[in-house]
Amino acid sequence: MAQVCSITGKRNVSGRRIHRSGLAKKKGGVGRHVTKVTKRTFQPNLQNKRIWVPELGRFVRVRISAKAIKTISKNGAYATLKKAGLI
Repeated sequence: MAQVCSITGKRNVSGRRIHRSGLAKKKGGVGRHVTKVTKRTFQPNLQNKRIWVPELGRFVRVRISAKAIKTISKNGAYATLKKAGLI
């Protein structure tokens, strides 16, 4: 299963991790230097949730991010899920 939020569409994003060596100039060294750059991925904070939708009178299972949970709390379950095309 892909790491994608059902509501916001958040997904994995690639980036880089930088490794630096040396002592900072202000601490008496010759300065910090980048010695290696490696790839990494930033993953969304996804949760599997059962959300109660009063208008439908049933639970809906969704895989959503923490931000989407806050959006549902603010705008309501039915409106948010309908806008996302899940119901």
